[in-house]
Amino acid sequence: MNRNAWIRQLHRWLSIVFTLTVVANFAAMALGEPPAWVVYSPLPPLFLLMASGLYMFVLPHAARWRGGRRAGSET
Repeated sequence: MNRNAWIRQLHRWLSIVFTLTVVANFAAMALGEPPAWVVYSPLPPLFLLMASGLYMFVLPHAARWRGGRRAGSET
């Protein structure tokens, strides 16, 4: 698996982890005042999602800067 496909797969799994931490956060808030680690638990996956999302956003532009090859056309 090449690096771009690996980043995309990582981004998908991070989105699942982020969604689960947000759901757990709301569930904990419904039961009362949650501890700080529960409140801040969505932040690490969110920052990793931001980094991988920005990488995938820049990918087509970087391919153009490198010489006109289109991203995703590795056949």
